[in-house]
This record gives sequence, C-alpha cells and structure tokens, in this order.
Amino acid sequence: MPAEEIFYLPLSELAKRIETKKLSPVDLTQLYLDRSTKLGPRFNAYARLTPEIALEQARAAEKEIQHGHYRGPLHGIPYAAKDLLAVKGVPTTWGAKPYADQVFDYDATVVEHLNRVGAILIGKAAMIELAGGMGYRFASASLAGATKNPWNAKCWTCGSSSGSGAIVAAGLAAFAIGTETWGSIICPSAFCGVSGLRPTYGRVSRYGAMALAPSMDKIGPLARSAEDCARVFAAIAGHDPRDRSTVPIDKGAFTYSPSLDLKARPLRIGWLTNAWKKLDSGVAKAALAAEKVVRKYFASVRSAVLPDGPIEDAANIIIAAECAASFRTLIRSGRVSELADPTGQIAGYVNEQYSAADYLRALSYREILQKKTEALFDSFDVLLAPSQPVPASPLEANLETDLSFPDPLGAIGNLCGLPALSVPCGFTENNLPVGLQFVARAGDDFAVIQAARTFQLHTDWHRKHPKLS
Repeated sequence: MPAEEIFYLPLSELAKRIETKKLSPVDLTQLYLDRSTKLGPRFNAYARLTPEIALEQARAAEKEIQHGHYRGPLHGIPYAAKDLLAVKGVPTTWGAKPYADQVFDYDATVVEHLNRVGAILIGKAAMIELAGGMGYRFASASLAGATKNPWNAKCWTCGSSSGSGAIVAAGLAAFAIGTETWGSIICPSAFCGVSGLRPTYGRVSRYGAMALAPSMDKIGPLARSAEDCARVFAAIAGHDPRDRSTVPIDKGAFTYSPSLDLKARPLRIGWLTNAWKKLDSGVAKAALAAEKVVRKYFASVRSAVLPDGPIEDAANIIIAAECAASFRTLIRSGRVSELADPTGQIAGYVNEQYSAADYLRALSYREILQKKTEALFDSFDVLLAPSQPVPASPLEANLETDLSFPDPLGAIGNLCGLPALSVPCGFTENNLPVGLQFVARAGDDFAVIQAARTFQLHTDWHRKHPKLS
C-alpha cells in the first residue's frame, strides 16, 4: 500500500507519472476505489461508487497509453461526479428520496467531455437533496445522510456539493465535479480546504444536469489547486447546442497552459471591505495574513466596495420562482413530502406564491446590478474576500439560525454569472480550513485562475490535508 501522499498529488504529477508509464491507471483507480470503499462511508461522501465503470475505463486508458495514444493531463485520472449529473445506466438520485430509483439512458455533457479526455469515473458524489433548491435547515437533508468534514468529522462540508468537497479533502479521488447556484462550490471548497472553481455562467454545458434555477446554475471542479481546476475546466468548458444557455463557440472553449498563466497581464486587485459584516476571529486572522501575501506579490492592490441594493432579495426570488417551475411535477404530485428536511417539504408551495411581477422585477434589478458590476470591473480585474465569514459549522447545526448571514458577494457573483475561485488560505485555532475567494468579470475565468495560482505559488495551504487512518 503506498504512502497516503499519493492520494493528494496534484493532477500535473499524476499525469506525468501516467504518461511516462511509471503509474498504471488501473493501479491508481484500484487504490482510489479501495480508499473510497474504506473511508467514503465514514464521511457519507458518496451516493454510490461505480467500480465496474471505473475499472473498465482504467483498463481502456492503460491500453491506449501503452500503445502511444495519450489523451492529455486527465487521461487515466479518477474523479467523482455530483449525483445530479446523468451517467448512463447508473442511478442519478439528485440526493432525494423521490428520485432514488431514477436512471438515465445517456451521459451528461460534462461526463461525455471527461470520458473523451480519458478521465475515470470512480463514483457519484453525495449531495443535498435537490441541491438545496427547496431549502433545508440541516446537513442531514440528503439520501446519503449528513456529509462529514474530513478535517473534523463533527463538522459539515457545506453546500449542496457537500460530497464533492469531502471526496477531494479526504483524497478519495483526484478531483470532483460540483455545481453552484449560490455558494455550493465556493463554500464546500472553503470548509474542506480545497480549491474550487465556479465558472462563468454558460461556459460549461448543463445538459444532463438537474435544473434548479436555470438562469443561475453552474458546473465546475473541486480539486487540489487552482492549476488543477484550470485543467479540469479546460476539459469541460465549451458551447453545447443541447444547452441553449451556453455561450457561443468562440467564447466557450478554454485552454490552459501554466507558462501562459505566468506571462499573463498584471492584475489590478480589489480587496473587498464589505463582502461580510463580521468575520469569525480565526477567519479574520487567516484573511489578514492572506492579504499581506496578496499585497506583496501583486503590483496593484486597493480597497474595493460592492454595490448596494436588494441584491440578495433579487437572487432569492429568482431562485425560488425558477425552482418552483423546475420541480412543479414534484410539488403538485405531493411527493415533495418525501424529502428529508421539513423545510424542503413545504418550501415548494411557498415558492409557487411568487408572482410573475415579483420575478420580472428581480430580473430587471439583475440588469441594473450587472451594469454596476461591469463598472466596478473597469477599475479592478479581480476582487478578493474571504470565501466564508466562518469556518465549518457543526454537523448538527440548524443552518437557518446558525449559518445564516448576508452574502452580497455570493448573490452578485451568481446573479451576474461571474467566475470565482476559492483556495485555502489558512486555518483557525481549531484546525479548520479558511478559504480566500477570487472573483472576476463574466467571461474572464482566466483572471481568477491566474490570481489564485499566483497566490498558491507563494503559499502552501493547498498542500495541507487531513491525516486520516
């Protein structure tokens, strides 16, 4: 059995060993399967493992590489897909009892893209039921149960991509795919001490993914580092005629090279002073240290302020109205009562009460906010703030009362479809991870990757991992 460090190697190192035939995709896949079988249940990280698919794909990858057909840096690399992405012939439960037996006869576009580059699907990551679209008060709102944080099993991993965060943090796969409508990539990345990229809205196809709020849903990777996220993003980005919300062909694709990254333009950094009303003391200490690093290694760093207005109200109305439409059949059938969380059982009926006028006013305000945000990015290339104002919450916490605080940056980022990347930037006195969030204007995903990678070149927080026996 290899040292635990192999499970935390960055994609670049795993790819180098696989390409040079020093590491077998079959052996690596089996190692991750064995570790996931052993540790996955401890954290409720998976909805299910897919060993048959994984080993078949691993054997095919190994054969291709042995015959000189190397597809690139994800070839032979095991990953997990959030359980709202369709995988042909495999139950896709959306984390919810009413869909426990749901099976699709096709793959989601993201899964197709990862198949094409030779990545290996090791399992479906656990998630909050319906990605939290109906609302929820407890981390246990999932078919898999509450996902436990590998840094402290008495704490949660956050967000609907809860399993994806745990899988990467515990070294159960090399990367995972998550989704975000509001916070579900950024928050698990912060709570779990991993790197997570929320791409620009429309850069990654959602064909074959559960719809929550179609005008805000986004798909992105959680991985070891900003560079790893960039490599996965390059594989899954691009226009898809089956998803009309994807951006045009000339703006959709993404290519990445570390050498280009380092030669990129100087970035104007805005350190946000009003992203959070109050920071936990441990978060504040880590953020202060991170700010010193940023000011040392970026040429232009100035204070920045987010626009004000009914930002979160607008985001909440749009999500609620679109969610009611997405799950209309579930609500009207009464099967919404089968959801695990009491809030989820009734919120759909509440969401249906929003009027067309409410929804249209929220959309109108979104346009105003987009113009204000564009104006802000005329002065800055990247905005920075702590990813969350608190560290990982207790597993049994009532999220409605204990993890409820204003989040204007998350609301703006998701309403306006902005790319963001959360990376580790320290730990609290209780050894819980703290994240730093980089946000750029819509379409400038490269800027957040460049900025986050620069930060990680001068820090080693992303190389830390929990010690698991």
